[in-house]
Amino acid sequence: MKRLKTIVLPIAMFFAFTNISQAGASTHTVNEGESLWSISMDYGVSIEDIKELNGKPDDSILAGEELEIPTSANAEEEDLLARIIHAEAKGEPYEGKIAVGHVILNRVADDQFPDSIYEVVHEVTPEGAYQFSPVLDGSIHEPAGEESKQAAREALANEGQAGDSLFFYNPEKATNYWNATREETKTIGNHVFAR
Repeated sequence: MKRLKTIVLPIAMFFAFTNISQAGASTHTVNEGESLWSISMDYGVSIEDIKELNGKPDDSILAGEELEIPTSANAEEEDLLARIIHAEAKGEPYEGKIAVGHVILNRVADDQFPDSIYEVVHEVTPEGAYQFSPVLDGSIHEPAGEESKQAAREALANEGQAGDSLFFYNPEKATNYWNATREETKTIGNHVFAR
């Protein structure tokens, strides 16, 4: 019996560690009709990051090809991004939902803001107010709709290529006149985006 345990234990450990490493690895087998763009949307990573990781000089891919997929935001961050998009841009056009996601990601990348999606969404101003009202009113905890989830994936996939907006507001609802002092970058639906 002792000999059986001596043999079984190393085999069990091998499979346990193999499963862990495979769970951390992310590969994708290219299906007929897929493009780097569609794959980047599915995984929420940029085309450039996929190309760089796989040593691809251009956008060409072949059905059956194995691609390594870089990690982007983890599932919890992606869910939080989708929920803030849902809470802030409910009823706005899809393009506006993506733009809200870009503002969050632009803040993560900007030195004047915190370094994670969670910290940006939950940031408190020097005056003691939350940056985003859904955190204050609790609507951040509502599940995101499918369109907001897709907008989050698309924002993550286009991270770094989304302009430089760091703020957005609805001029009909905003009570902080400081927003109007910012340089406007675009207007989508009811939201004004600014830097």
